[in-house]
Amino acid sequence: MTIEPEIAAPPIKGANKDLPLGYAFAATGALLFSMKGIIIKIAYGYGIGPEALITLRMAFSLPVYLAVAAFAWQWSRQNGVPTPSPKLIGRAMLVGVLGVWFASYVDFIGLTYISAQFERLILFTYPLFVVLFGALFFNQRIRLRALAALGVSYIGLAAIFTENLVLEGESVIIGSGFVIAAAISFALYQFFAKDVIAEMGPGLFTCFAMMGASLAAFAEFFLRHDAREVLVSAPVLGYAILLAMAATVLPSFFMNAALHRISAHANAAIGILGPVSTMLLAVAILGEPLTLIGVMVSALVLAGVGGFTLVEAG
Repeated sequence: MTIEPEIAAPPIKGANKDLPLGYAFAATGALLFSMKGIIIKIAYGYGIGPEALITLRMAFSLPVYLAVAAFAWQWSRQNGVPTPSPKLIGRAMLVGVLGVWFASYVDFIGLTYISAQFERLILFTYPLFVVLFGALFFNQRIRLRALAALGVSYIGLAAIFTENLVLEGESVIIGSGFVIAAAISFALYQFFAKDVIAEMGPGLFTCFAMMGASLAAFAEFFLRHDAREVLVSAPVLGYAILLAMAATVLPSFFMNAALHRISAHANAAIGILGPVSTMLLAVAILGEPLTLIGVMVSALVLAGVGGFTLVEAG
């Protein structure tokens, strides 16, 4: 692992003028994704299991991705733009299986054990894994100032982690393990996705990655579960559609558009805004308590994200 106080990481695709737009896309995606835990918790209250909910989520989102992919493919052919090769499409689908389906699967299971606020905070340990994996396996250097800014956010995350561990007991250990697995998977996705996005563009990549994730979700569910589990009540169906559209389709396009313009480190760090948003939504919608530590965490996280963004842009 190499830590460089002043030397920047390797240049990312896109000029500096694309950075503000990339930051905006990353923040929007993070805020939309932050709704996921809230919607899932409400749906669980109706008795649906995590596997069935994932299957419904993918079933409702897949037609959108198919339609967008078909439109983009036709546009490329009409304008003489090369279309992705079968090998590249396969890579995109495999990345989707890792970073979308597997990450969602273990995350949904983790949410059966812990609160929405706590899940989102643990899940966003993934920027730390992004930094570590980048240094260990992808030959990326770490700016000391960027690492220090991230550390400010993680001081806050560590404080809320300790508080929840004391209050919730043994279930926290099980739930945390599943969500940490999701964080590691999502961190790897940040790296594997970037090269594929550079070759086929963020729009097509998003579509093919989600197709791969959908196929994996359907295979897991229908091989291991009774198909009747997806025959749910109208309220659950409504929440599944909301989960698919507002917390899956829209943020997936925003996040991958951000990855096309800014580094994985920056995208990951700005995503820490998600826990703050989830915390506020959980208090307002689920009635979860907001403690003094929670308020302090919000301030630390925002300070860390702002500092990291300034370092990246500088």
